[in-house]
Amino acid sequence: MPKSKSAYSVPTKIEKPETYIFVVWVDNEAGVLARVVGLFSGRGYNIESLAVAEVDAIKNISRITIVTTGTPQVIDQIKLQLTKLVPVHKVAEFKREDKNVIFKEMALFKVVGKRNKIEKCLNACKRFNPIILDETKTSAVIQITALRREIDKMNKKLKPLGLISTSRTGAVAMTRGAKIFN
Repeated sequence: MPKSKSAYSVPTKIEKPETYIFVVWVDNEAGVLARVVGLFSGRGYNIESLAVAEVDAIKNISRITIVTTGTPQVIDQIKLQLTKLVPVHKVAEFKREDKNVIFKEMALFKVVGKRNKIEKCLNACKRFNPIILDETKTSAVIQITALRREIDKMNKKLKPLGLISTSRTGAVAMTRGAKIFN
């Protein structure tokens, strides 16, 4: 990861930067995402990935999942500032290593080549339960859901087999079991 030039992300001797995931419930209206993202960019915080979609059409609520890196002090500051935004209803924050939370990304891989190369790609993706979304005699679009690092590895592994394009979402998160975000 490239070093940030922001004074907010300079670690102290005591605190080391770590990766965190914020889940933010907001009003689903124009400009809200820009305000949330503006909070990050205006203070020099980097967003590693971002996923947003409406989750409650009746209450008009969207859920934003943001992956960022910072020291615990910076993360506390981000959370505090997010909760102060008017369209924000709730904010939850988790360390990426939290075993009580499931983090996943979805990726689409477009592979072009002979049938045997496409079969090798499918076999390479086997542990992620690949779904073929489009298939011709010389190409396939394969969908997998996995952790970010696993998608990175698959991207490298599939390159020599004919991978010509990758599209991926940002991380999404959900707690395990019956527990819900507070």
